[in-house]
Amino acid sequence: MPPQDTPGPARPGPPAAVCVGESMAVLLPDRPGPLEAVDTFRLSVGGAESNVAGALAALGVPTAWISRVGDDGFGRRLVAEVAARGVDVSAVAVDPHRPTGLYLKEVGGSTGHHHDLGPGRSRLHYHRRGSAAAALSPALLDDPTAARLLAGARLLHLSGITAALSDDCLALLRALLTDPRASHPDTPKSPHNPTRPTNPTSPDTPKTPNARTSPRRLVSFDLNWRPALWRDRDPAVLPPLLDAADVLLLGADEAEAAFGTGNPAVLRRRFPSPATIVVKDAARAVTALGRDGSAVTEPALAVEVVEATGAGDAFAAGYLAGTLRGLDQRRRLRLGHLSAACALTAHGDQAELPPAPVVAALLDAAPAAWAATRVTASAISSPALDSRASRTAPDRTTPDPTTPDRSRTTPSGAR
Repeated sequence: MPPQDTPGPARPGPPAAVCVGESMAVLLPDRPGPLEAVDTFRLSVGGAESNVAGALAALGVPTAWISRVGDDGFGRRLVAEVAARGVDVSAVAVDPHRPTGLYLKEVGGSTGHHHDLGPGRSRLHYHRRGSAAAALSPALLDDPTAARLLAGARLLHLSGITAALSDDCLALLRALLTDPRASHPDTPKSPHNPTRPTNPTSPDTPKTPNARTSPRRLVSFDLNWRPALWRDRDPAVLPPLLDAADVLLLGADEAEAAFGTGNPAVLRRRFPSPATIVVKDAARAVTALGRDGSAVTEPALAVEVVEATGAGDAFAAGYLAGTLRGLDQRRRLRLGHLSAACALTAHGDQAELPPAPVVAALLDAAPAAWAATRVTASAISSPALDSRASRTAPDRTTPDPTTPDRSRTTPSGAR
């Protein structure tokens, strides 16, 4: 592969990608069992859009994250950690009245306690109602810093989580998705979607980039179905949002829950406007379906899982980074799988990819060699790599005893 196609740390410069959405403080238990039996929690941070932003930055894509946090210690910790991943946080607003969102993770075990979830099971408990990020609104487009970042972005990444937070958040997504934008090379105009101008050079289309139009901007949207967030809201608002994107990312299980089907072909018909729909079938495979009828399926890698959180966001980042680099569809899917695999073999929501030569060899591997590749916390083994290269996977910590192992990747992820 050409040198410009290999991943690496984000280079200084204006962000090529912008991710918009809420992130929260996270309390992680020190051992399995119901919350009432846990004495100590470890503070971390998490959130789908900031996870994607951090993973994109790790893949060499200069990226910004736009959101709101409270004027509190959780908010300061959150912004500092996202910034430490190489992400531009200059447009993150601090709300003096609303708190930073928070969630707790409960991990099942074999404690015998009546409320223990059981081995291999976990549950997230959200405390985000009325959070600072829930006040995101179309007013964001008038903020000079946010407007500058949006105007210069080649990629805008959004998710369905934001739509569930508040009416103002829903209005912001609608504004970002319906504002005119010039088409990306991978995004042919669609008669089904009036949000894309039929003639980008017409007098009705602004020629000067601003917060509402960016040359060649690609808009990606990840469903990120969270049933708990929709208990008091109408999920019928989601389909028009999804159909207004250029790249639509769907977990098959999530789509089944939200729309009654996880079948890629049916979903392609359900959402005719996006240039590409990517359907992630958990640990088995991911299929990318074009509007022209093309379909490419790539199997997931075999992975020795340390922690599943963040895998879906890592897959999205890998796929989108490959899209921005102009990789073919199969290599985009493979970069997504590899990014997800590295997240699965590390603690937390972020992970480091192996050196660029290893990534390049895996993206170019023959189908049989790709299928025989295995990723663990200490190494990547594959017939596509020589014995020296297979040992150059990044160092990772030992598995957390509170986290169950799984044998395959789960690209659809969880938050």
